[in-house]
Amino acid sequence: MSARMLRERWRLFAGAVLSVALGVALVQSSLMTMASTADSKVPPGVSGRAAEEIREGYAGAATLLGMTVMLAGFLAVFIVGSTFTFTVAQRRRDLALFRMLGGSRPQLVRLLLGEALLLGLIGTGLGIALGVPGTWAQSWTLVALGMLPDGFSPSWTNGILPVSAGLGLGVTLAGVLVASLRAARVRPLEALRETGGAARAMTVTRWLVGLCFLVPAVVLIPVGRTSDVLGAMLVAMAVSIWGSVALSQFSPLIVPLVGRLLGVALRAGTLGGLAEANLRDGVRRSASTAAPLIVLVSLVIGLTGTLSSLARATGMDVERVTAGDLVVASTGANAARIAAVPGVATASPQVSVDISVTVTHHAEGRQGRRTHHLGIVTVDGPAYERTHRPAPRAGSFDRLHGRTLAVGSGLAAEGIRVGSRATAKIGGTRRTLRIVASVAPTLENGSESFLIPRELVPASLTAGAPAETVVQVGPGTSAGAVADRIRAAGIGTVRTVPQWAGDRVAEQQRGNDGIMMVLMGLGGLYAAVAVINAVVIAGAERRAEFATARVSGLSRAQVVRTALAEAWAVTTIGLLLGGLVAAAALAGFATGPGPNILVVPWGLLALLVTGSYLVTGLASMWTTASATRTAPVLLIAARE
Repeated sequence: MSARMLRERWRLFAGAVLSVALGVALVQSSLMTMASTADSKVPPGVSGRAAEEIREGYAGAATLLGMTVMLAGFLAVFIVGSTFTFTVAQRRRDLALFRMLGGSRPQLVRLLLGEALLLGLIGTGLGIALGVPGTWAQSWTLVALGMLPDGFSPSWTNGILPVSAGLGLGVTLAGVLVASLRAARVRPLEALRETGGAARAMTVTRWLVGLCFLVPAVVLIPVGRTSDVLGAMLVAMAVSIWGSVALSQFSPLIVPLVGRLLGVALRAGTLGGLAEANLRDGVRRSASTAAPLIVLVSLVIGLTGTLSSLARATGMDVERVTAGDLVVASTGANAARIAAVPGVATASPQVSVDISVTVTHHAEGRQGRRTHHLGIVTVDGPAYERTHRPAPRAGSFDRLHGRTLAVGSGLAAEGIRVGSRATAKIGGTRRTLRIVASVAPTLENGSESFLIPRELVPASLTAGAPAETVVQVGPGTSAGAVADRIRAAGIGTVRTVPQWAGDRVAEQQRGNDGIMMVLMGLGGLYAAVAVINAVVIAGAERRAEFATARVSGLSRAQVVRTALAEAWAVTTIGLLLGGLVAAAALAGFATGPGPNILVVPWGLLALLVTGSYLVTGLASMWTTASATRTAPVLLIAARE
């Protein structure tokens, strides 16, 4: 019987199968690529610096893929569960007839679970197949973003297939089980007449789940307003996720209320008034369409705004710790010429050198030796201390000379102790150095790992190496005039400190944009499919309703326009509620104890709004046009 129902109502179940397939494909492709990065080896013959860059790229890719797996899993559980719940709710008349013809409640549950098992098998098989090109697509994207080296090739891991199968079948059966138990509790006559329990969209389960997510989200909002930048970031991420789930669960309650407000505009015309009445009458239909939009907007705007605000805070932090007027980018040889330029009071060159440092890390009662190749710069201790604030967290830069080194902000939280010994390999020579200072940590990614006195490194290693020099101009001297003299001497590129900090933040933001492109691109695609599913499923079950409207005097075109107005009204509600969650999540960046660092991604928001209206509009028009193709008299006659 389950197989026969699938054959007869395949249009109703097609979207559910696609939701399962996409969830399985996204999780499987991410896990396959992650496993490939874990098994990848550094090519033989590369330098230690290049090897560390490759390893950091693999680690960054694995972190991003782990976030992708969590996001895809969250969306799979949410979207597949809501899709199947809506599918079962749309069949309440069929299920009521099944009960009235002698079917028991356990038989009804077994029938729906049998359908779910078949749908899960089909969706899982399709998802496993789609996961193969998805793996290659994710690998290509990570290579294009520079996280993985050129020539990276993902490998097939059989052990991930049981995870794919478990996810597809588990999410499908769990989603249908909850809906089937609720359907079995509704009396058949109530389901046919849509009264009593059948008419109640806000179930006890929805109330409990919604409150479980809403209460902690509301509690966290004021916490974000009193936290530092990192605390506000964590709060924003939590509120974006928990708030979206909460409002999605309460959407059957909220959507009609907001619909009454929109009704003021819709009731201006006859078709608009009909659309507003349909919106309030079809609570489940409207809520199922709005829920994916709530999740999409809150996650995309909330998480993107969080990363953009963090980037702005990083730029302000870089400016705060840099006590200079200009920053000059040049080679190490040219950096040595800057101090002689007229008007320069202090020049503090930081030359990035290709050497290695091995130190002992202490963490959680354990210790271990690690060798570092990236972020090692040569400095002049006293000049560095004059051009950077605040003072070192431990030790003193005055002692940064001879066989010594200081821990940079990039490793300040790694448990490297001041006073301990380090081994540096400089130009083929190993030297034992003493750690004399540690810089306070900053928000910037990829900041300096170690600071080494410049007299320790031969000029042959620093002459052609990249350098950045922080310049303080003399009293009464124009920074612009000094910058012109440096440019005229052909020393290098000159920027003010704010310009230099902005460029460093822009580079970090490009990395953030790449991360969000991967995460939100997949999430956006999944949410778009969920919205289309809801519109198509609802439209397929409204053929008799559309026929009634047509025999009442409306033309086919008017029915299509009415459904379009209803779909766009629901889209507006979903966008508003999702925007409300995102605003609550980002509030801490605007009203926190520090300066206003809030960045709202207006361009992305405009793209999201346009795309949402386009997707729901096209889906609604296509579905309504298909549902009204048959003569209305035939549908009215066959309604019952």
